[in-house]
Amino acid sequence: MSELKIEGETNNISESQLEFIKNVIEREGFKDSKVTIEAVGGPADNYGANVKRIVIEGENGNLTMIAKIAPTIVPIRMVMGVEFMFNNEALLYTEVLPKMLELQKKAEIPEEDQLKFPKCYGVNEAPNEVILLEDLKASGFTMLDRFKSLSDEHMTSVLKNLAIYHSLSYVLRTKEPETYDYYKDKLQDLLGAMTQAGPELLGFFYQIEAVALQVLDDSEQKNVVKNKVGEVIEKVGKMTKFEHGSRFAVIQHGDCWTNNIMYKFEGEEVKQSMLIDYQQSKNFSPVYDLLYLIFNCTDHETRVRNYYDWIDYYHDELDNSLSNYGLKANYVYPRDQLDADLKRYGKIGLGCAILMTGTLTISPAEAGKLKEVLDTGNLEGMVGEVGNFNAETLVLFKKRIIDLVESFKLFGLL
Repeated sequence: MSELKIEGETNNISESQLEFIKNVIEREGFKDSKVTIEAVGGPADNYGANVKRIVIEGENGNLTMIAKIAPTIVPIRMVMGVEFMFNNEALLYTEVLPKMLELQKKAEIPEEDQLKFPKCYGVNEAPNEVILLEDLKASGFTMLDRFKSLSDEHMTSVLKNLAIYHSLSYVLRTKEPETYDYYKDKLQDLLGAMTQAGPELLGFFYQIEAVALQVLDDSEQKNVVKNKVGEVIEKVGKMTKFEHGSRFAVIQHGDCWTNNIMYKFEGEEVKQSMLIDYQQSKNFSPVYDLLYLIFNCTDHETRVRNYYDWIDYYHDELDNSLSNYGLKANYVYPRDQLDADLKRYGKIGLGCAILMTGTLTISPAEAGKLKEVLDTGNLEGMVGEVGNFNAETLVLFKKRIIDLVESFKLFGLL
């Protein structure tokens, strides 16, 4: 019988999930300890999982972990693709990322250029999934404000990480093709599955586009936005199948936005950044991550100043990382291929950015209502909540949509 004393935010945690958490804590050497479970972030930060901070106070020291806890309500699990997303992330943290780091260590890559990711303490399987991770906040990392554009310094730090991460897919495919194929085949297309989930979730997607069309005044801008969400729904599954056989594809991150990037600072200067949340990882074009990062994390003004420099920087860093293994970007992923892929995926990138606009502009109060509705499995209610954004949210929503249209036009991505 466990002697752990657990208190705090244990709601939305099943008995099986709680027992798994207890077992991992004891395995880490905290058999007679006080355990406090705290909620992490706001409603707009976590839709696909309940995220908790586990604070462990023992006689010989303390430890904090982050617990990503899957919802157990069947309709939510089916519509949100919960089993897919947790299986993907578990595979990344327990197999793919450690394998990539192993490749770097064998090549004697300096520690400052090694892939960084939080330690995984344990994974529990369906239908009571839990992923227990290192609490990066305890190491001085922080999450930036989703309402504010990332700066050039913020972006270059993440772009370097992304280039290193992508390069290691090419290295793994070259050195251990069977291992790469094993990972590629196990990762599930979460976004593709969600677009096939049924009319309720599709209604939610289309409602976001409807709000975008509603707030726009300019007919040309409306024409650009119209049917872009439909293109995502129609094409993402087909493009995933196409990329399955492409030598240019990588194991993407899949969800590179502000809340999935942690930063450590020295004063005002970025010392380090780290990507988290690999639920949407799959074998796909690397430009998906680039488009997602650039257009969901920055505003139009910042993009105008830096977009082409960012693409150059990413490709240079990709080449730098590949060179450690005797590979060249000009062969593995040539610059003209990168440019062609940016254009090829431009419309899908815009559609995804439109879908993310609600998440990036919604107020905490509105997000709370949306999360409450989602937790009941009432997807029709979610559609209604999206249609009732308050005036302040709609102002932010409109500005972001106009910014997206102008940026995609300016950079020739339509």
